[in-house]
Amino acid sequence: MSPEAPPASSREARRGAVPWWHRHLGVRARSTLAATLVVALALAAASAALVVLLQRSLVAGIDAAVTTRAEEIADLVPAAGLDRADPGAVEALTVAVAAASAQDSVVQVLAPDGRVMASSEDIDGEAALSPAHPAPGELVRQDRRTPVDDDRFRLVVTAADTDAGVYTVVVGQSLGAVEDSVQAVTALVAVGYPILLVVVGAATSWFVGRSLRPVEAIRAKVAGIGGRELTERVPVPAARDEVARLAVTMNQMLDRLEAAQRSQRQFVADASHELRSPIATLKAAAEIALAHPDQADADPASVAAGTLAETSRLERLVNDLLLLARADERGLHPDRHEVDLDDLLTAEATRLRATTALHVTSRIHAVRVLGDAHQLAQALRNLVDNAGRHATAEVGLTLTRDGAHAVIEVSDDGPGIPQADRERVFDRFVRLDDSRQRARGGSGLGLAIVREIATAHRGTVAVVDGPAGATLRLTLPVHPVDR
Repeated sequence: MSPEAPPASSREARRGAVPWWHRHLGVRARSTLAATLVVALALAAASAALVVLLQRSLVAGIDAAVTTRAEEIADLVPAAGLDRADPGAVEALTVAVAAASAQDSVVQVLAPDGRVMASSEDIDGEAALSPAHPAPGELVRQDRRTPVDDDRFRLVVTAADTDAGVYTVVVGQSLGAVEDSVQAVTALVAVGYPILLVVVGAATSWFVGRSLRPVEAIRAKVAGIGGRELTERVPVPAARDEVARLAVTMNQMLDRLEAAQRSQRQFVADASHELRSPIATLKAAAEIALAHPDQADADPASVAAGTLAETSRLERLVNDLLLLARADERGLHPDRHEVDLDDLLTAEATRLRATTALHVTSRIHAVRVLGDAHQLAQALRNLVDNAGRHATAEVGLTLTRDGAHAVIEVSDDGPGIPQADRERVFDRFVRLDDSRQRARGGSGLGLAIVREIATAHRGTVAVVDGPAGATLRLTLPVHPVDR
């Protein structure tokens, strides 16, 4: 039983699950969109990382410079304190503060009680820049705004231990240059980002379009191939890529279609030719009976006998044609049951002895297979009839078992089958030169049917060497329970 088609609602649900852009955009547009989105995401992440790393790198550089200056100034604070220090020590500290100020830094030295003891000229008279009071040797880093300008400053606060108490040293450096650099890089990224995306999208669209050009050529060629023009082939690109393999595969498919069409036309022509003969015989018999009713040949019994013979021949031919047409359409599907091949072959040997004067020898062993009894019986009958038509005096039938296979051999002492024709005899409507007389009952379909049945049962049929005449061997897999 064939599976039921899915309901329309489920098909619509599956269609609805597909994004609209996937349904309405072509491969070129989807590839361009996908590449642009991937590059956009990667570029956005890389740009953000660049800005963050740049900012951290610049701030780290300022940190290192400010820390060095703060430690140098802290080392210059006199051990007795600034109130009791000699003028030389105070002068050295003042020079260090001025030197730091000349390098765009702000400096404050705070007494233990919080008074500003020394400071840069830019912040002279200002209150303490930071409320932090670290312990001697400890460093405190802060970002704060100062009275100097609106820029944020990076402050490093450290301490110097003296006899008069702990002095606090504050050194700061403006972060304006860092912010300007970050803003400049951000502006460049903001300008270059869409330009790069446009370039990527255009390049992807061009490359994909160029890559799909052979596919379009294949499509256009296939669109122009009609049912009567199967000799045409699609162009194969020079590049050995997926498109080239597609073109080769499509040409191979066209080869098979052309061969199938040629075989079908030959089949129809041969069938028409074969059907014409019995129909013409029947028509001639009827015309003679009507034109000469008083002749002996027009005797109703004679006409009926001749008509019956031709009708039987016509029936066999039509049945054979229907079986082959069914095999071509969907293949033969045997109704598998346990079948005793020895019973079928014994029945054929008995029939051949009763209907012919041939000497029939048989060597039949009991072998059971899994298959369709009707189809296997037809295959054996066709083999036996073929041998009976070509035999001179003797037909031999053997059934043996060779491992996992049943082997049936049907031989005759007729003219034999030439080596060059041993495969061709299994084609349809093939008669060798010595057996073309239709009066002997052959239509050229018997062995073709045997091959179809053997293939459906996972077996083989072939012409093999024998002592004389022709020997046909049918091999079938043995039923599993009989192993």
